[in-house]
Amino acid sequence: MAYEYLPRIIDSALKDKLSYTGAVLIRGPKWTGKTSTCEQLAKSALYLRDPDEYEQNMELAQTKPSILLRGAQPRLIDEWQVAPVLWDAVVSAIDKSKGESGQFLLTGSATPVDPERIKHTGTGRIARLTMRSMSLYESRESTGEVSLDALFRDEDIGGVSPMDVEDIARYICRGGWPEAVVKKGSDPTSWARDYLEAIIESDISEASGIERNAAKARALLRSLARCSAQEASLATIARDMSGDGISMTEKTVASYINSLKKLFVIEDAPAWAPTLRSKTPLRTSSTWHFTDPSLAAAALRANDDSLLGDLSTMGFLFESLCVRDLRIYLDSVGGEVAHYRDKTGLEVDAIAKRDDGAWGAIEVKLGGEARIEEAAAHLKKMAAKIDTTKTPAPSFKAVLTGGKYAYRRDDGVYVVPLACLRP
Repeated sequence: MAYEYLPRIIDSALKDKLSYTGAVLIRGPKWTGKTSTCEQLAKSALYLRDPDEYEQNMELAQTKPSILLRGAQPRLIDEWQVAPVLWDAVVSAIDKSKGESGQFLLTGSATPVDPERIKHTGTGRIARLTMRSMSLYESRESTGEVSLDALFRDEDIGGVSPMDVEDIARYICRGGWPEAVVKKGSDPTSWARDYLEAIIESDISEASGIERNAAKARALLRSLARCSAQEASLATIARDMSGDGISMTEKTVASYINSLKKLFVIEDAPAWAPTLRSKTPLRTSSTWHFTDPSLAAAALRANDDSLLGDLSTMGFLFESLCVRDLRIYLDSVGGEVAHYRDKTGLEVDAIAKRDDGAWGAIEVKLGGEARIEEAAAHLKKMAAKIDTTKTPAPSFKAVLTGGKYAYRRDDGVYVVPLACLRP
């Protein structure tokens, strides 16, 4: 059965980059729709994992890789990291054409095991984009009544969320996997659980080039899920795993985590270090996030009912859901998500940073007036600490919630339901 292609925020950026560069690489987790997105523009395609063609493709990659690049352009090279030699072949083809634009589309769901074998960085020939799972706006579950851009411009806002807490729990467990979004009748937890099993049984070993222990990988994923949206050292994670009867050194934990990052499964939020008025030391640890919150839920064997019975865990996973959507929206304008915490214990869940230096401070709360009030107080306290002679004042302060209404408070702090937000 053919399914409707739901437009993605990345579509316009892909068309733009393809208009002026020889090739574009879309990288990111499996199952996020990279191939489908590229197929909207491609005029021919090479599917390297196609079992009917795999052996022949690998042989050609070793003997005459340029043959694999033949075809109408733009030509899609799907999962290029399976045959890393194709990277240099693409660069060479672009050079031979004197930099003609729009020749190739590459997708990749893992970093090559041995990137040192690639001779050229691709600079000036291959542009890069990151594709994540679908945001609520892309899956048509956010009304889009409030734009992130409007917050940066300090505009008045308004909106009504169509979601309640049961919806939020379901979307956390389902995730933003395109097929799970489209096939609405399927078990919302099954996609992420299948995804994790594939990682545990084969992908993590393939990404590292060495055999990984499935029991250790499973325990690590479960520990990382328990640490979602939190700071946790490698030592803390190793201790947590020991509670599941798994013993791993910090060095081994780091090695496994590196493999998960190569697969775009884990993407931590770095600490942000603005210049403060006082000499209050800043914490420099990152916070842990799965690229999609459904993976954390799956690692914990949680479903929407169990999350509703454990609002503390649900709150952390809701924060990861918010960080996922913020990353997608900031990718489209050039930016990233960080977090803030100082040694006094004051923290802000998300710092929305744009490449032009503008930034916004965001606290995440599932809902409740008391929690929103507490979050607003944290935001104002943190903003007051910024030395604005060296770091710009925040463009906005916002509480991102699972609540009903979008509005601006009398103190200027925005309250924005996640299901009203768009880029």
